[in-house]
Amino acid sequence: MSYITEQYDYKKVLYNFEQLTKIPHGSGNTKAISDYVKKFAEERGLNTYQDASNNLIIRVPATKGFENKDMVMIQGHLDMVCEKSSDSDHDFETDPLDIYVEDGVLRARGTTLGGDDGIAIAYMMSLMDTEAPHPELELLMTTDEETGMYGAKDLDKSLLKAKKLINIDSEEEGWCFAGCAGGLRQDVSFRLERAVASGNVYSVKISGLIGGHSGVEINKNRLNANKLMGRVLFMLRESVDYFLLDIHGGKLDNAITRECEAIIVSEFTPEAVISSVDSINAVLRNESSGREPGLLVSCSRMDSEEEELSCLTPVCFEKLLYFLVQCPYGVQRMSSDVPGLVESSLNLGVISTTEDEANIRFSLRSSVSTVKKYMSEKLAYLAGLLGADSETEGEYPAWEYRKDSYLRDCYINLFREEYNREPRVEVMHAGLECGLLYEADNELDIISIGPDMKDVHSPNEQLGLESAVRVYKFLEKLLEIL
Repeated sequence: MSYITEQYDYKKVLYNFEQLTKIPHGSGNTKAISDYVKKFAEERGLNTYQDASNNLIIRVPATKGFENKDMVMIQGHLDMVCEKSSDSDHDFETDPLDIYVEDGVLRARGTTLGGDDGIAIAYMMSLMDTEAPHPELELLMTTDEETGMYGAKDLDKSLLKAKKLINIDSEEEGWCFAGCAGGLRQDVSFRLERAVASGNVYSVKISGLIGGHSGVEINKNRLNANKLMGRVLFMLRESVDYFLLDIHGGKLDNAITRECEAIIVSEFTPEAVISSVDSINAVLRNESSGREPGLLVSCSRMDSEEEELSCLTPVCFEKLLYFLVQCPYGVQRMSSDVPGLVESSLNLGVISTTEDEANIRFSLRSSVSTVKKYMSEKLAYLAGLLGADSETEGEYPAWEYRKDSYLRDCYINLFREEYNREPRVEVMHAGLECGLLYEADNELDIISIGPDMKDVHSPNEQLGLESAVRVYKFLEKLLEIL
């Protein structure tokens, strides 16, 4: 039976990936994909363990002659980020992804692709069938990585035996990551006071931003729609009096927000309100034309049968607006040890309002734990001064760079032979489960690699097909060396 990536494929790596795209597997919805891979392994007679969090540990026996070699762990996560374009009606709970090939890359129409980290799972499935020489393999597939690494946290790590770990959760061929940032999620909540206001109702929208991964792409100077909406509302006050009814933007703390909408109420004429927003749009597009060419700030009048609307009181709105304008966003510090590395950053991923509360969610990352703690305390300090509450969750440790690594040396030497150039050995400004695994066993020798992927955590996500195959072939050769 043919499949759309067949012409690029090798040992059914891409076929396996295509099968995974048919199974909904967003964070928190990993039972079906875990069961699928478990059955796949059991059909091959492999030792398989599945825990209550749907994590999988699968052991593949060594090929003949490699029985006495050190076991190697291959690791990736089963869940994907579920982001879609505003015009998509895709249901991530029930619908398969609508994938297609274009110019040698695999994409999904209107949604994220799940190459992060479905390609790791596809690699491991192919390794279950490979006849290429390798030592015993310990395949670790974790869950809910994207929302706080909860699967890796719940895993009984005493079950793991390998002392060498190849993580497949990186997004650029030729890069070998040897460390990563730690992080946490921080929620700020404002108790809202509302009062009756009257006037016309308007939708003010920010759209057309690129978005992306809030870790590895935070240094690309991309605009965040939630943060930018604070400025739009601040600028709008100069020409129009209005009340805020609602604001919402983003779904994930670890994605740079592409769209945000504020619902306002004003007694000013539609011409005045829309003209003011158009002027703001012109200013912001002029400022950011080089980095965000698709930016659009728009305003439209909404139909409303209600003459009196429950809007935020002026004092309540000022506190929320002040927080949006003043809260830090983006790169906070660059590393003094690794040139070009972002050391610390934070992302305002989600904002939403109910009748009684405004909720704002951040993702904080740092390779220095004390700086991460300071960023969190500073955010809580600002929130507290404005009468808001702040809570943290989902904290995970950094994976610290090791000066000496046999595994990394093997990777570098093989890369030189295969590519005739030097690989890039870096520390990643994103969270990987390597930190949790290393915290449990600091004897682990770890690297993180992966094929070319772009714009992960956004509907523009794409997987380079030839790169995906090359990296798998490289992985087979690396296992033979090990």
